[in-house]
Amino acid sequence: MKKRYQVLFALSLLSVITFLDRIAISVASPKIMTDLGLSKEQLGWILGIFALAYGGFEIPTGLMGDRLGAKKVLIRVVLWWSAFTVLTGFATGFGMLLITRFLFGIGEAGAYPNSSIVLSKWFPAIERARGQAWIWSASRVGGALTPFLVIPIQNHFGWRVSFFFLGILGLLWVIFWKFWFKEEPSEMKGISEHELKNILTKRNLPQGHHKFSWAIFKNTNLLLLMAMYFCYASGAFFFQAWLPTYLQKGRGLDDQEMSFITSFSFVLGAVGCLSGGFVCDFLVKKIGPRWGRAAVALTGLGLSGIFMMISVFVNDNTAATILLSAGLGLMDFTIPASWSTAMDIGGKNAGTITGAMNTAGLFGSTLNTIGFGYLVTAFGNNYHAPVVLLAILLIIGALLWLKIDATQRITFEVLEEKS
Repeated sequence: MKKRYQVLFALSLLSVITFLDRIAISVASPKIMTDLGLSKEQLGWILGIFALAYGGFEIPTGLMGDRLGAKKVLIRVVLWWSAFTVLTGFATGFGMLLITRFLFGIGEAGAYPNSSIVLSKWFPAIERARGQAWIWSASRVGGALTPFLVIPIQNHFGWRVSFFFLGILGLLWVIFWKFWFKEEPSEMKGISEHELKNILTKRNLPQGHHKFSWAIFKNTNLLLLMAMYFCYASGAFFFQAWLPTYLQKGRGLDDQEMSFITSFSFVLGAVGCLSGGFVCDFLVKKIGPRWGRAAVALTGLGLSGIFMMISVFVNDNTAATILLSAGLGLMDFTIPASWSTAMDIGGKNAGTITGAMNTAGLFGSTLNTIGFGYLVTAFGNNYHAPVVLLAILLIIGALLWLKIDATQRITFEVLEEKS
């Protein structure tokens, strides 16, 4: 196996662990609510506070990776979030759980922007969408596995033990990453001359260090990309945060049915990510990055919003859950296009730009994750009403791709190289 594919496998494994740790609390939430006496509104805050902290530290951690290197930053990121995954299992009430999940979010911030930095250094530009596809499809595999890991553990040993187990997985990944990975392909033992030349000549990275400036947020293209990801992540976090509770309390499914549907949704998400990456790279070769990336995202987000909207008005649980699952698959079909576009316009500052895009997404997911519980209460314990809002946001996000241009690179101030 080529060295860059080994690196991609390591990043994909990290992505699996990321979502195991992230979604475990959603799967365990019905039992946590009962054990700790939490209301719907309190659960919304616990689920949403992660996204708030995560979003707040995405740009700083992405910028840190651009300057210090992704290897060091990813070690810090994974160690931090693994520690607070373990501490989640020690929570005794709403306040402690809220603080723990906030700090967990700070720790996990920067995982995907720094993975993007690794991809930008290790992969030719034409393979970026496929690289992102494998990483994000792996995250959906993590989401699919979570119910089958967490529910048996919590049924036999209690929900707290599941968080202890998941925290250890992150530590094992850090040990491997520290002693194996090299920041630059030229430093990696065993890489062939042919592969190294292919990477270095085709990764399309500018020379020199770049100085960050808040003026980049005056760039219309970046603002449109951030607005689009606000819409996308609002829908995506419904599946990560509220789907298990929605299926049980809104659709009346039991533990076994909920586990299957949750897992099935993330399996379709993984399929969507992979297919979206390959279709995106194919279209970029055929019609260029501008419309090659936009066509994938416009189609995926638009159909996702339509499917989720229809699911609300379907009474049959089987048909409704199939539509919901297809909605996630189509939604995730757009991820490679979104992240490869951010890498395209960011260039050597891919960590900063992907961090900015993801920050906007996490802001949207925070508002909607916290707001979900309040909307359910406001509409008379109606769990379907918030899904309508999310479907509308997805359709708006799709339309924004008519203006987003992957060929417009954002200009940073270039600092002279020191001899």
